[in-house]
Amino acid sequence: MKKKIVLAFSGGLDTSFCIPYLLDKGFEVHTIFVNTGTSANEETKLSKRAKNLGAKSHVNVNVEKRLWSEILSPLIQSGSLYQNKYPVLCSDRYLIVNESIKLCKKLKTKYIAHGCTGMGNDQVRFDTSINALGNFNIITPIREIQNITKNVRDFEIDYLKKRGVKVASLHKKYSINENLMGATISGSEIDIWEEPDQESYVLCQPPSKCPKRSKLIKVKFSKGKIHSLNNKKIQGPELLRSLNKLGGMYGIGRSLFTSDTIIGLKGRFVFEAPGVSILMAAHRALEESVLTDKQYHFKSQVGQEWVNLVYKGFFFDPLREDLEAFLDNSQKKVTGEVTLRITAAKVEAVAVNSKNLLISKEGSYAQSASWSDDESKGFIKLLGQSTSTWAKLHKNE
Repeated sequence: MKKKIVLAFSGGLDTSFCIPYLLDKGFEVHTIFVNTGTSANEETKLSKRAKNLGAKSHVNVNVEKRLWSEILSPLIQSGSLYQNKYPVLCSDRYLIVNESIKLCKKLKTKYIAHGCTGMGNDQVRFDTSINALGNFNIITPIREIQNITKNVRDFEIDYLKKRGVKVASLHKKYSINENLMGATISGSEIDIWEEPDQESYVLCQPPSKCPKRSKLIKVKFSKGKIHSLNNKKIQGPELLRSLNKLGGMYGIGRSLFTSDTIIGLKGRFVFEAPGVSILMAAHRALEESVLTDKQYHFKSQVGQEWVNLVYKGFFFDPLREDLEAFLDNSQKKVTGEVTLRITAAKVEAVAVNSKNLLISKEGSYAQSASWSDDESKGFIKLLGQSTSTWAKLHKNE
């Protein structure tokens, strides 16, 4: 009797190769596509492709709402980016693993497979997450064939062609990972540190095609969570799609990034995250205005640790939940409305309205104050006491 195996299936070259490869290894293959931001029409195409490649069964699971609540919301609250640049668009991988494990349990199998290579970050995210969620046998066809060939792509293409599979639509110039949060684009000239071609634009308009007129939008938050857009109550996937469309028109959130990867290599890619960039700009402006300096400083450290955990494969480490508990508590007073001006490739918070603004009645920065000249001098003297003492002590050295 063949052993059942669950394959996380995306429909690209790698996972398409995995199906016949696993069949040849004697497995009964059951595929799952975890939808984190594509159309129902794409689900239909993937179901057909998986079956044509030999999958015994295929299921589609939509987790967009979970992506919003479990990943995007804490990301916005963290106010942080990996290496101060990348909004961890890769974090949908954890939901893919979670749903794949659920299918394994339903089918009563301990075998699970993915199409990650041995050269990237995703293999770490997948394997670490699977091991954190149970005792499973992880089969990795792409890593296995790296033991017998140096040119993995050519091997996959040849393997599929010999089985009568058309691969023209599977092997493209760029490798594009897209979900509700945005798109990551790699391959071709991007990988060798050359300027990306116009073809690499996915969600964003090139600068030459952006609207000339700026646009004002208003984002309202309630305890750190998005409440409405332009006074219309809208949340979750619907909100992000709306902002992706608007931000994409203006080329917001597109950047070239050279990452320090988990496995120690430098990895270069383009990412586009219009909606996330807009929301983070709005949330940051509100936090800057309502949190104390101590809160804001420490929260930024917590947020950075959260982002690092998520990027590096430790989504299921208990520390993530501990950090999220702090982040959630820090949002108690983050309520208000932010007005944003959107222009070509730029989003800027131009106004903040909140009953929690930390405006002191004692003074206004660089304008007026209730304290005296002597009090200012005394404060400055005490504040700089350690530095001035050191200077006096070592002035003749």
